[in-house]
Amino acid sequence: MRWIVLPLSLALALAGCAEAPEDREAAPDTMAAVALAAYDAAMFDTIAWDTELAALERGEVVYNYSCARCHGETGLGEVGIIRAGDTLHISSFQREDWPYTDDKAGLRQAVFVGTDEGMPHWGLEGLKPRDVDAVATYIMKVIRED
Repeated sequence: MRWIVLPLSLALALAGCAEAPEDREAAPDTMAAVALAAYDAAMFDTIAWDTELAALERGEVVYNYSCARCHGETGLGEVGIIRAGDTLHISSFQREDWPYTDDKAGLRQAVFVGTDEGMPHWGLEGLKPRDVDAVATYIMKVIRED
């Protein structure tokens, strides 16, 4: 009997130490903070492209694969994305007050970090700094210029 009670007591004690369901649900809300902590602007210091065209070509591939499904082909952000029953309002790169018009470093950080409101944390999702740089170049030079 003692051999049954002891493991059962230990199991109950460990169950009491587990995260509450609401704690596990709250974890994604901290992902932008985790991504921001992982972000270091210096990771872009050694990126060099043979030509701007090479950066734009790579940026187009990354944009089409990672960004266009939400921001749209032309960056208007009119795609209706529903997440957890809520419709996400996607940022338009074409807004006059778009905050990254002349801020490539800020755009790279925004792409890397993402948001807790629905934009993927691309730096944590495996998008390499070179690809972040390429897509930032593409957005600023092609999408914004259209």
